[in-house]
Amino acid sequence: MITSDAITWDAPDGDHPARRASQRSYSAVSRGDIEEWLTVSAEDAVIEDPVGPSMFDPEGVGHHGHDAIRKFWTAAIEPIATFHFHITDSHAGGNECANIGTITTTFHDGGQVDTELVMVYRVNEDGLVASMRAHWEPERAMATYRKPLPDIV
Repeated sequence: MITSDAITWDAPDGDHPARRASQRSYSAVSRGDIEEWLTVSAEDAVIEDPVGPSMFDPEGVGHHGHDAIRKFWTAAIEPIATFHFHITDSHAGGNECANIGTITTTFHDGGQVDTELVMVYRVNEDGLVASMRAHWEPERAMATYRKPLPDIV
């Protein structure tokens, strides 16, 4: 298990390659490290976050390969000030795992959103992410938006 203040892992933590890849992915995102994030993924990886058409993927076909994944990072991850991953359950089998949890994103203005989701990671024979499918609903996530508290002098 990767230890980080940005990851709370309240889930089974058996040594499974897809689970370890997911943890490395969360760690790289929480540190804002695109290069590390790409090393977790196979060259031909597909990221669907969220699954289906969205503001990040209007056609709903996913982001295929490192170039497209880098563009996704620029649009979806780079604008966020901080991420906190709270994983409450993890089911691993075969070359996949499904992690259930909440990602709290904090924007640069201090506003926050909680995204409840299921993230399914599939790894290849080298233990690299071949696909990541995040099941979440943008409208539900945005309904949790909280404005920052005003500074009290």
